Amino acid sequence: MPKLKMSFFFPFFALVLILPCHTHATTYYVNPVLGTADYDGKNLLRPLKDLQKVNQLPIQAGDSILLAAGYTFSGALRLKGIQGTAEAPVVISSYQWGNTLEDKRAIIDAKGFLHGVHLTNCSHILVKDLIITADGGASGTGDMRCGILVDTDLAGQYTGIQLDHIWVKDLFFEDQGFQRGKDEVRTANGSQRYGWGIRFINHTEGATLKDLLVINCVVKNVAHTGIKFTSRNKAIENIRIYNNRVLETGGPGIQMSGISGGHIKDNYVAHSGSPDDSRKWGRGSGLWTWGSADIVIENNHFLNANGPGDSAGCHIDFNCENVVVQYNFSANNAGGFCEILGNNYNCAYRYNISVNDGHRVKGENGAFQEGKTFWLSGYQGNKKPRKGPFNSYFYNNTIYVGKDIISKIAVDKASAGVLIMNNIFYIEGESQAVLGDQYKPEQAGTATIKDIVFNNNLYLKSENWPKAASIQDKSQRIGDPRFFQAGGLDITAYIPTNIQLIKDKGLAIPRIPNDEIGLTIGLKVAHDILGNPIIGMPDLGAIELE
Repeated sequence: MPKLKMSFFFPFFALVLILPCHTHATTYYVNPVLGTADYDGKNLLRPLKDLQKVNQLPIQAGDSILLAAGYTFSGALRLKGIQGTAEAPVVISSYQWGNTLEDKRAIIDAKGFLHGVHLTNCSHILVKDLIITADGGASGTGDMRCGILVDTDLAGQYTGIQLDHIWVKDLFFEDQGFQRGKDEVRTANGSQRYGWGIRFINHTEGATLKDLLVINCVVKNVAHTGIKFTSRNKAIENIRIYNNRVLETGGPGIQMSGISGGHIKDNYVAHSGSPDDSRKWGRGSGLWTWGSADIVIENNHFLNANGPGDSAGCHIDFNCENVVVQYNFSANNAGGFCEILGNNYNCAYRYNISVNDGHRVKGENGAFQEGKTFWLSGYQGNKKPRKGPFNSYFYNNTIYVGKDIISKIAVDKASAGVLIMNNIFYIEGESQAVLGDQYKPEQAGTATIKDIVFNNNLYLKSENWPKAASIQDKSQRIGDPRFFQAGGLDITAYIPTNIQLIKDKGLAIPRIPNDEIGLTIGLKVAHDILGNPIIGMPDLGAIELE
């Protein structure tokens, strides 16, 4: 892949986090057993007792707050207006005390409190090596509970928040046994009080949150979204989400709204939209973007998303531009594989592998949308006419759909500018053209979609792309790529063994007619989903043969 040209790749983000030594920095120790109300916490043997004392500390750049590993701290840790520096960040972490522990992390139990860790108007804070939980104990105030919440309430620029090796688990606002209303899952994002894993929120006029890193974290069993970024007017900039595991969330796994610049890589997201607890929302894609620009989503796994609507592996909601979904493995997601909604510009799915995505059937088990293999939707909200998406690129993907699933295709007649090339559609069963069915469903009718580049795709059978679809491949290739293990749940299962059919049979990807941009990171890539270099003409599908 060519060097990324987007402005959001900054040297600020080093994957090895090294803490500089500062002569005047203070380390505060917190231990619920050894601590007393009289201790100031500045000595390992004279620690503070609880988080309430920590919240009153005069924290300065370079200071550290260390909680005794293996102990549980009831309450919440709240810092407001604390300003570390790039050279002297404020550190919140654990320290080992006593015998060797299997997990060298302290536990914050925020049951009955709003948030486990709450950072407001802060810069250059590193939170690492903690476990955070909060299973119910609904507070009388507030509309949500978060494991970690980073937010603003004053104008200014806040930068450099890093979350590393955090485990957020069992995060619910309501107590066990609470029953969601049966129609709650049909609302756009849920309307009741939920527990969220990690949230960044900037709704403050004149405030910017930027240079944010979430790395090596686990978010498991939360009522709504696992990792979520929300702002207005793209006032959250330059985010990194690396090497996290997001599991069994009641809502989406990872979600971002109003983001400018992001890199989401090497994450494992499974069972988003989980309905296994009555307090969970029960719907959600593995990842989705809204109102965001310049996002690269690569080398992730998106598995087993559930829900009656949306709930794709990774989907691009409306009002986005330059969102590239590449090198991902997507499997068994109810809503589907490719989903690009309205008013989106120059977005792409390329070099991904999809396995049995879009198995949901409308009308069954409360589903109000069909699952779809491929969906271009002009939906941009109930109060606006359908529009776009514009200049959508879909190339060198490998799509497998087993014989028990009807592969459904929807291309909104409001679309303009579509490229579909070099893909492998291995669809064992039937295929069907359907209408888009968001909250404001697409109306039937004919229209001419302009600026189409649709050719040189490989199909197992000629009918794999439904004849009733509004756009058609101009030069189908038909044949069996003979995958190493068709139906398997591993990238290598989709290595083609029919070399003559696949090797060098791809075409160079052109810009869509009347598209002056293409993709800002470039249409040509340097390697495939396995990292194999692409030499000469590309092969068909997501894997380049030697």
